[in-house]
Amino acid sequence: MAACMVAVLSIPSTALAKIYFDETGRKVDIPVSPRRIVSLAPSITETLFALDLDQQIVGVTMLSTYPEAARSKPRVGTFINISLERVVSLNPDLVIGTADGNRTGTVEQLERVGIPVYIVNPRSCEEIFRMTRNLGGITGRVDQAEAVAAGLRKRIDHVASLLKGMPEPSVFFQIGINPIITVGKDTLHNELIRRAGGVNVYEDASVRYPRCGIEDIIARNPDIIIISSMKRGGDFLNIREGWKKWETLPAVRDGRIHIIDADIVDHASPRIVDGLEKMARIIHPEVSWK
Repeated sequence: MAACMVAVLSIPSTALAKIYFDETGRKVDIPVSPRRIVSLAPSITETLFALDLDQQIVGVTMLSTYPEAARSKPRVGTFINISLERVVSLNPDLVIGTADGNRTGTVEQLERVGIPVYIVNPRSCEEIFRMTRNLGGITGRVDQAEAVAAGLRKRIDHVASLLKGMPEPSVFFQIGINPIITVGKDTLHNELIRRAGGVNVYEDASVRYPRCGIEDIIARNPDIIIISSMKRGGDFLNIREGWKKWETLPAVRDGRIHIIDADIVDHASPRIVDGLEKMARIIHPEVSWK
């Protein structure tokens, strides 16, 4: 902590600051057009890059790997375990974190040494649009944020127009391997399945990420199985092959077992629309996508 106190002496002054309320209702004094921003989540990093803030980003978390330029940014720890000393050493005038993952204690410690921390909390596509606009507002990228959000909405509307009146096959979405874990109703994944023209076979689950027994999955009889590459280093081709022993499942019978890149369906950032478009192509290959 001594190192933090030394470093904090050089943190840029917030004399020219504006008062904002972040997405959790916290009051935050943020410098006008912040010049040194630390991102505490890959989704935030991706959003900041989408707003053309490459030069202002001075720190990111370990798994911030998109776009390619993010790989060269200094690391401040993992999504959950942030190094306070590392953040302070980067001399930020703004830190942006997320309610869904960053520890409250980390935010409180950063505030105690005088660093403004703005927290986002997107849990749906609409809230991702809101987050994009909010981050544009606090970083001086209002016009860019409006353009990004408008472009995302146009793409979502296009998917909806192509799927209008189409049948809705049932989907089992696998995010955990051993044990098998899927997604319930109140998740971004469930919204993507719905918007992509499918029905989540575990939409009725009472928890967000239920564990599943193979017998129950078979009973739910999914038309399509989508496997997320969430587990780093997972052998997803073998996992897909493993499903083929259950020959009575429509997804197996019809060869509809797919692997999807977790980064485009897990991160609450503008890339979520890439995930939606990919999922829509998986669920409805019969549509003429253009």
